[in-house]
Amino acid sequence: MIWPDFAQARDYALQRLEQELDPALVYHSIAHTRDEVVPAVERLAIMQGMAGEELLLLLTAATYHDLGFIEQGHGHEWVSIRIAQEVLPGFGYNPGQILLISGMIRATDPSHIPRTHLEAILADADLDVLGCDEYLDRSLDLRRELEHEGQFMSDRQWYLHQLQFLRAHRYWTQSARVLRDAGVQKNISRLDLQLAKLQPLPKPVSYTHLTLPTTRQRCRSRWSAGH
Repeated sequence: MIWPDFAQARDYALQRLEQELDPALVYHSIAHTRDEVVPAVERLAIMQGMAGEELLLLLTAATYHDLGFIEQGHGHEWVSIRIAQEVLPGFGYNPGQILLISGMIRATDPSHIPRTHLEAILADADLDVLGCDEYLDRSLDLRRELEHEGQFMSDRQWYLHQLQFLRAHRYWTQSARVLRDAGVQKNISRLDLQLAKLQPLPKPVSYTHLTLPTTRQRCRSRWSAGH
């Protein structure tokens, strides 16, 4: 088997991320790909005893999964797939390998359900941070990124949104669940604490202490039969 040139493919993607990403993308930055997702993929793959071609394809997909952000945010996964399909043949990847890589990138779309163990690993690696100690800081990076796009929330709205997301999230692979589920629960508690620190919502005013008149007066509705 002739192996693809992963090193050249990786360097190509990282160079484009470094040079072409909007600096306002403080969450979906080159560091997210290089320092978070790629190491998480390798960690999960090793936990599952994977090596060789499968690991190489996983690392390639991880490196390319957010490359579409150099063109657009919404639907960036499809741009990432298009770029991968355009450039990876030049680095020695065959059509079957590129098809697998495309499926893995597609699986990082939150609306997509992974169909293979490779897709599940990359989907879990992309959200590895949910169970990490750095979660709160990274979530604020995401908030700043969204605000740059015109999406604003109050502190209460943001923390409630994050709580809802974490409570609903389930990792696809057993390895990710073993590694990060406890961290997710810890971060849920940290979000609860952040909410508790915020100014409480005003309590509704009670009028039960007021005395109503004791004299009964007959009120006739304008919709009554004798009107």
